[in-house]
Amino acid sequence: MSTHFKRVALIGKYKSPEVTEPLLQLARFLEGRGIDVVIDPLTAGHVSGRRPTVLTLEEIGRQADLAIVFGGDGTMLNIARTLAPFDVALVGVNLGRLGFLTDVSVDTMFDTVDAMLEGAFVVETRMLLSSDVMRGDLRLDDVVAFNDVSVNKGAVGSLIELEVRIDGQMMYNLRADGLIVATPTGSTAYALSSGGPILHPSLSVFALVPVSPHTLSNRPIVISGDSVLEIRVLDAADARAHFDSHSHCELKVDDRIVVRRCPHSIRLLHPADHDYYHMLRQKLHWSETPG
Repeated sequence: MSTHFKRVALIGKYKSPEVTEPLLQLARFLEGRGIDVVIDPLTAGHVSGRRPTVLTLEEIGRQADLAIVFGGDGTMLNIARTLAPFDVALVGVNLGRLGFLTDVSVDTMFDTVDAMLEGAFVVETRMLLSSDVMRGDLRLDDVVAFNDVSVNKGAVGSLIELEVRIDGQMMYNLRADGLIVATPTGSTAYALSSGGPILHPSLSVFALVPVSPHTLSNRPIVISGDSVLEIRVLDAADARAHFDSHSHCELKVDDRIVVRRCPHSIRLLHPADHDYYHMLRQKLHWSETPG
C-alpha cells in the first residue's frame, strides 16, 4: 500500500453524470491498492448501487490526504477555494477544455495516479486572493478568489472610474470598462484575454490589468504579493465586483474593494514529468507551424 496517501477523495464536476464511470473506475483501482476512498455528496448523487463512503467537503478537508477532481479548471477552482484552509493536496483529471489546472488525462490516469501514490509527482503551491467589499465601515462581503478579482461596468455600458491605491499610496485614477486583479494562476484566464502578462505560478505577485482603458497609457502592472490593494469606485452608473466568476457584488459610488494575499494556499500535485512551459506551448498553441 502507498505510504503517501491513506485516504483519497474523488470529486466530480457538478451536474455532470458523465464523470461517474471514470470516477468509479479510479475508485475501484484505488481500493485495490488498499486505499480508503471517499466521495462528496453531489458526486454521490450520480452513483447508484455500491459506492464509496460519502463525506461533506469540510469532512474531506479534515480527513483526506488527497483530493482528485474530475472536470475542468472551473471545477478545480471551486473545490480548491473550499479545501484551501485544510491544505489538502489536489490532483486534476481533465474533462474540460484547456485544463491549465487539471492536467491528468483520463486515458492515462491509472498509470499517473499509480506513480503519484508512490511519490512520483511535482508539488506546486498556488496563491489565493482575499477580498473585502466595504461600504463605509460596513463589510458587505469577504470572498476568496483563486483566479482573479475584477471590477467591471454593468449592463448600462458607460465607463466606470476607479481610484487605485497600493499600500495606501495613490497609483492612478482609471476610466475603463474595468480592472482585473489576477493571481499567477489567473494570469492565463480573463487577464490574458485583456492583454495581461503570463505570470509563473511560483511567483508571489499579482497583476493589475485594465479592461479597455480610456487612456492607452494605462498598462498592466505586476505588484508584490505582500501588497494591500484598494480599489474605490469614483463614478459608475452600474458596477460590479466579480470573484472568479463564481460570485459577484453590486457596487455603488465610494464602495471599496480591498484585496490582499489570502493566508491559505493551494497545493497542486502534477505528474513527475510536468513542465510548465511545455504546458503553455500546448495549451496556447505556441510554436505551431502555420498551415
